[in-house]
Amino acid sequence: MVINPPKSKLEVFKKSLILMGNRFELSAVAAEQQIADAQIESGIIEIQRIEKLLTTYSDDSQTNDINRNAGIKPVKVDQEVFNLIERSIKISDLTQGAFDITYGSIDKSLWNFDVNMKKLPDAETAKKAVRLINYKNIILDNTNRTVFLKEEGMRIGFGGIGKGYAADRAKMVMKDNGCESGIVNASGDLTVWGSQPDGSDWTVGVVNPNVKGEAFSYMSVTGLAIATSGNYEKYAVIDGKKYSHTISPKTGLPVSGIKSVTIITKSAEVADAMATPVMIMGINTGMDLINQLKDIEAIIIDDDNNLYTTRNINLR
Repeated sequence: MVINPPKSKLEVFKKSLILMGNRFELSAVAAEQQIADAQIESGIIEIQRIEKLLTTYSDDSQTNDINRNAGIKPVKVDQEVFNLIERSIKISDLTQGAFDITYGSIDKSLWNFDVNMKKLPDAETAKKAVRLINYKNIILDNTNRTVFLKEEGMRIGFGGIGKGYAADRAKMVMKDNGCESGIVNASGDLTVWGSQPDGSDWTVGVVNPNVKGEAFSYMSVTGLAIATSGNYEKYAVIDGKKYSHTISPKTGLPVSGIKSVTIITKSAEVADAMATPVMIMGINTGMDLINQLKDIEAIIIDDDNNLYTTRNINLR
């Protein structure tokens, strides 16, 4: 008579570290720490690889090569970088320019979002500061796989989409390495798959914009990504009105009226890229856009703590 040994109990194993300038936490469900650690490490290595490609803090990154040659010549890039820029342009079209990776061109000297900021720049000065922000001046050549920024001084940056893309890629690599259930949390932008050790869906908290580190509601999810953009960490209060550190690429002025936007969809890249533009577009236009798109939902909290959700949101 052969008695099969009992299966090891599943657990959630986690690792936190700073990557891409943000705190990432990678989690894997496994029966043994050694297995989980190997799966998590594969995700970390993938994020580090993407960071090298996209960073603006390293002279030899492809992003900086593109920026250095703005107005001078096209730059040949990896297919992966080319495709990410191509997808970024599509999101810019979709959001009527509220999302724009050429935001790196902005003159940041006008804004200092802290207690010392007492007034906004005038409209004309603000408009000049964003004059080089225009995704339509990114010229892509599919045949030669090159990227050219038409105007001298233009700069691209992946701050609005990069960590979401990295989270998706880390998830993919971890799954390829046998991780059937896990979470990649990129400073609050996260992607979840599989289930908890007890077989139930993951419980994800929606950030409370009024109380740091707290959630105001919870959702049971799996196979989804969630990203939140808000003014609750960096803002200025001028004449009693709260202004987000999020700058409209069209006016050059900070947006107001919304405390936070949470996007729920299948891709962390899309969730990351859509959260900020909805803040810029405003409640009505933003909600109207999200309601027209397939497999994407939004939760908005305005400055008066009113809650707005798209059609299929189920909060508890």
